[in-house]
Amino acid sequence: MTGAHTAGPTEQPAPPPPTPPQRPRRSLAWRIGTPVVGVLSGALFVVSAADSGGTDLRPGRYTDLAGLVEAEAADYEEVRQDLEDLEDDVDSLTEEVSDDQVDRTRERGEELLDPAGLEPRSGPGVTITLSDSPDENLDEAVAHDIKVAQLVVHQQDVQAVVNALWAGGASAVTIAGQRVISTTGIKCEGPVVQLQGVPYPQPYVIQAVGDPAALTAAIDADPLVTGYRTDAANPYIEIGWDMETEDHVEAPAYDGLLDLSYAEPIG
Repeated sequence: MTGAHTAGPTEQPAPPPPTPPQRPRRSLAWRIGTPVVGVLSGALFVVSAADSGGTDLRPGRYTDLAGLVEAEAADYEEVRQDLEDLEDDVDSLTEEVSDDQVDRTRERGEELLDPAGLEPRSGPGVTITLSDSPDENLDEAVAHDIKVAQLVVHQQDVQAVVNALWAGGASAVTIAGQRVISTTGIKCEGPVVQLQGVPYPQPYVIQAVGDPAALTAAIDADPLVTGYRTDAANPYIEIGWDMETEDHVEAPAYDGLLDLSYAEPIG
């Protein structure tokens, strides 16, 4: 008996490797539209920059110094008016109080109003005007190794003039028409000078009530003011300086905020 022949296992061919998925092709509109959008966006930036002229196109933003000064001065005036109203209320209530000690204190306070600068003063005096150097002097100043800071009026320049006027016997001093008192702070903030927190742009007009001859002599003798006037005479600097004697100067009473502080001894 012939036995059945058993065949061995047949080898199967290996399956072909999987075809990698192809990245979807962008449409023609997408490929053309993308650079077009980029070009249009750039054009919009250029147009916006040209229209703005270097300023902010959004409303409500300050784009000039005069607007900033005016707004801050208006805010200060509103606060000052509120204070004045409160002081009037206090005065009215105080007058209703009948007490010897209160009356004596009130009389003493009235005696100190004038020395404190809370009463107006007028009489002969001087007017001094400080201002920055002309813009066209900048290139010449740099070419002659002159510091740019010498072309600008600083708070120390204003303070030096005020101190010299006090030394010359001034009975009242004003800056930009504002009465200067013992608590007045003169602070430089960028291109403006602040008095009691209110900004004032240059030119800075300083007036003093007093003997014109004595005030002029004090100005001439002050070394800091002399240094400023030397720069004013330098043709490459020409920082603004003008001084005139006056037959009549008006110095209004100080009507700003009174921020008083004092120290007490320990023990």
